[in-house]
Amino acid sequence: MAKFAEVARTDELKSGTMKMVTAAGREILLARIEEKYYAADNRCPHMRGDLSRGKLTGTVVTCPRHGSQFDISNGQVLRWLKGGLVSKMAGALKRPSNLTVYAVKVEDGRLLVEV
Repeated sequence: MAKFAEVARTDELKSGTMKMVTAAGREILLARIEEKYYAADNRCPHMRGDLSRGKLTGTVVTCPRHGSQFDISNGQVLRWLKGGLVSKMAGALKRPSNLTVYAVKVEDGRLLVEV
């Protein structure tokens, strides 16, 4: 059976914004796009960049450290690194990894994430 943890209130996030929350000892990126909420690992799987400090465009979050991009609706890697020789070498060392995403429920103005 799935266990959901309360991580925030709906009025804490405006559309097009994101923030880091903690649930079950994990850093989780919480984002709102229009009236839909998304949750994913907050740390980039490449070099552990803090995604909550990155850029959110629609459902695409860009890591502030190396420009990796992920779709937070499903965790899919859209771009592993920004480009250039250093990025190609770093990409050869670590294979692309999707973000882990978490189910989100809204109940009585509370945001709950499956952990």
